[in-house]
Amino acid sequence: MPFINPENGYLTVINLFKTDLPERVDTLVGEMRSIVDTAAFPGWVSSTVHRGQQKMGTANFIQWRGTQDLESRYQDDEFKHRTVPVFHEISTFIRLMQTEVEVAQRHPSLGDVTEISPDRDDYTVIEVLGVASADQRALISTLGSAHDWLVDVPGYRSQNVLRGIRSRGTLDGALTAFGKDDDFVVVYSQWDGRESYETFRTMTEDKQPDARRRNRAKRDSLTTAADWNAYRVVHTRSAPQPAGV
Repeated sequence: MPFINPENGYLTVINLFKTDLPERVDTLVGEMRSIVDTAAFPGWVSSTVHRGQQKMGTANFIQWRGTQDLESRYQDDEFKHRTVPVFHEISTFIRLMQTEVEVAQRHPSLGDVTEISPDRDDYTVIEVLGVASADQRALISTLGSAHDWLVDVPGYRSQNVLRGIRSRGTLDGALTAFGKDDDFVVVYSQWDGRESYETFRTMTEDKQPDARRRNRAKRDSLTTAADWNAYRVVHTRSAPQPAGV
C-alpha cells in the first residue's frame, strides 16, 4: 500500500475533479480505476483513488519517481488526446497539482508511517490553501506546528502537509497552466469519522484552546484562498517492486 513519507523523495501529484451529478462521480471513479489498473508508465509508483463525500468529485493521489517521468506522461498522445478530453467532458473543474511531501505526522498510537488504503476506514480531508510564494514556507511551518495540539483532538489520525510546486487545469479539453508556481499548499488529513471532523471543524472560537486559536490566526493571515472536500479511499494500486527489493 502507498505511504506518505517525505523521506522517499517522490513527486506527489494530487488530481482533483469536481462534477455536478452523482452518476458522473461514478463515471469519474470508473475512469480513474481503469487507468490505475492498467498503469505501467515509466517512473509511476502508485495511484490511490478517492471518492468525494461532502461534495461531488474525486481525487487521485499519485506518486511518481520524479518530474521528468510525469512530464513524459503528459506528453503521451493517449493522455493528451483521450484521457484529458474524457475527464474534461465529465468534470466541471480539474486541477492537477504537483507537490512534494514536507510534513507527515500521525497520532502517536498509529505508528511510524501514514498509510493510505481502501482497507482502512479513514475519513480523509484534502484542503488546498492558496498562498503567496514568498509566504509558502511560513504557511507550511504553521500547519506543521498544529500537530502539537491536534494530537489532543478526538478522532485525529494524521496530518500531512505537501508543498505545492505547480498546477495544471484544462481549457477546451487541453492542459493549461493553473495559477503560478509555489502558490499553494495541500493538507491531507485522516480522521476516524465524519462526526469527529465536523465537531473539530465547527468548534466555536471561544471553546478552542489558546494554541489552536493562535495557530489558526497565523494560518489565516498567510492563506489567500481555501477549498476542501472529504473523501473515502476506494481503490489503490502500486507498481511491482523489482526482484530482490
